[in-house]
Amino acid sequence: MTRRGWALFLAMGVIWGVPYAMIRVAVVDLDPIVVAFGRTLIGGLLLLPVALYADALAPVLRRWRPLLLYTVVEITGPWFLIGYAETTLHSSTVGLLIAAVPLIAVVIVTVLGHDRFDARRVAGLLVGFAGVAALVGLDVDLGNPAAIAAIGLTTVGYAVGPIVINRALADLPPLGVVTASLLLAAVIYAPFAGWLRPSHVTADAAWSVLGLAVVCTAVAFLFFFALIAEVGPARATVITYINPAVAILLGVTALGEPLTAGMAIGFPLVILGSVLGTTRGRDEARTDLAAPPTPEAAVPLPER
Repeated sequence: MTRRGWALFLAMGVIWGVPYAMIRVAVVDLDPIVVAFGRTLIGGLLLLPVALYADALAPVLRRWRPLLLYTVVEITGPWFLIGYAETTLHSSTVGLLIAAVPLIAVVIVTVLGHDRFDARRVAGLLVGFAGVAALVGLDVDLGNPAAIAAIGLTTVGYAVGPIVINRALADLPPLGVVTASLLLAAVIYAPFAGWLRPSHVTADAAWSVLGLAVVCTAVAFLFFFALIAEVGPARATVITYINPAVAILLGVTALGEPLTAGMAIGFPLVILGSVLGTTRGRDEARTDLAAPPTPEAAVPLPER
């Protein structure tokens, strides 16, 4: 990997590990819908000139139905639900629970018939979900099942989103898909955010929302597309395994969250399970290289 590739890789690992801490700060003073609205609106408006210059929006808008579905399962639902969960859960806990998304994706893709279970994949799922169970059982107050359900729905949404991309939007410009999705999500949030708008916004909350929009959304996606161009889609998605480590580090050092036994046990198990469950074997890799590209091989667009 080139120096530029390493720089982009490390930048993305940090940038998409930061949002959980920023969301935790923002939802102390703002309703989660207001936080999500500010992030999507500002982020979308910042990306809009770039998308228009690249002529990336027009073909995307012609497929508004799958675009709407993608927006709901990958942005509108998850970004509100994460904010809601972080009103009671530690940001580091949420970041680690969401690291289980690859495991959920493997189950969904296999059930749909686009993949199959083998011994390695089954072992990965068992190890990964054991890590989730350890984290939930040791760290999470089960007296608040709504927060756990919110993160559960978020992981399912994050797993379904790339499938929608691969099935219906894979041939469209990724920049156009992201920009249109952000602005569409802002439109969906708008009436609720207007109703729940605060009479006063603290500086911490305002800076957190601005950071989420500018750094963790607009800049993040521009960096992510540059990373894909530099190192390829397979290596680019490895940042998924870096993000939870950053979320834990920031939660513990910046927000004073505890480093718990659940994290110490759950983190390595979730990451190991995700690697085992999603890495293709040699035979599968050779088959994929010999076959022509298909929509199923398209690059997913992780939203964090």
